Amino acid sequence: MRHERQVITDPGAGPPPLIDQFGRQVTYLRLSVTDRCDLRCTYCMAEHMTFLPRRDVLSLEELYDLAQVFMRGGVRKIRLTGGEPLVRKNIMQLFELLSPHLQNGDLDEVTLTTNGTLLARHAEALFAAGVRRVNVSLDSLDPARYAKITRWGRLDAVLKGIDAALAAGLKVKLNAVALRGAFEHEVDDLIRFAHGRGMDLTLIEEMPLGESGHDRGASFLSLRDLRLSLAERWTLVTVEDRTGGPARYVRLAETGGRLGFITPLSCDFCARCNRVRVSCTGDLFTCMGQEGSVGLREALRGHHAETSVDGLVRDALACKPKAHAFEITGPAVSGIARHMSVLGG
Repeated sequence: MRHERQVITDPGAGPPPLIDQFGRQVTYLRLSVTDRCDLRCTYCMAEHMTFLPRRDVLSLEELYDLAQVFMRGGVRKIRLTGGEPLVRKNIMQLFELLSPHLQNGDLDEVTLTTNGTLLARHAEALFAAGVRRVNVSLDSLDPARYAKITRWGRLDAVLKGIDAALAAGLKVKLNAVALRGAFEHEVDDLIRFAHGRGMDLTLIEEMPLGESGHDRGASFLSLRDLRLSLAERWTLVTVEDRTGGPARYVRLAETGGRLGFITPLSCDFCARCNRVRVSCTGDLFTCMGQEGSVGLREALRGHHAETSVDGLVRDALACKPKAHAFEITGPAVSGIARHMSVLGG
């Protein structure tokens, strides 16, 4: 791997900001490093997945070069996603390449979303590379239900990962996909667990992405309805806190902790969109909830790569849609054929 990579020293001297056709500035890049995962969560992917050939996946250097193009356009936050980002071989090298940009002020934050199974192995190295918070997906504290949701995951591995992250000094936010049924009876336990350890908990509505082998019309739970239910048991105080993503937060008076809601279906969360996503193959998605993408890989590997990629990104933003195309109404489901694992949600 080559290490003589250019480091931005004055992003203000670069190209103008990345702004879409509705005047929304892109400051947040979600960069997928792999489509592979060591779990098979029912809401995310099919049990028997066919993953991309490794030759189609961008190298760590190419992912870094793409990140630099977006930084020059004003991106201040980068989240590495998957699949599961920590299954990518030598993934810590990419965090190390991005680390100087945190030190010199090019970036405000580098973070990741993980299922937590490998977090214990990497927590200290992540902190050393400048990562200060991580999102961990955890949908149940019941070992049997966790195994059923993930199809073969072990809850104890995730809990060890959370322990290691906290011990390393990382701030941890738990993400839980809200599903109708057992989850409604477990959500209070998740709240107590998260807030009892100083962690935020964010609840996410299931999004109709790809065929995963279960009935989304039956499993969908509106967070608008769940919030009303929670308000019968907890004192929810609205706060204006933002973490750079689509979550809207309340603080629970009883615990002092924050509870977030990501509501792509029951409420509009697109009006303030500041994000774009790039797949591990270099495809730019200006909206997770639309099918269209723009391939950046050939331009990235060609002559005048930076200028060519920047032009493609700006052309794509000129066509960025106003909102996603998700809809779940009773048994009717309108979604996207692409699996969540392509972009990490």
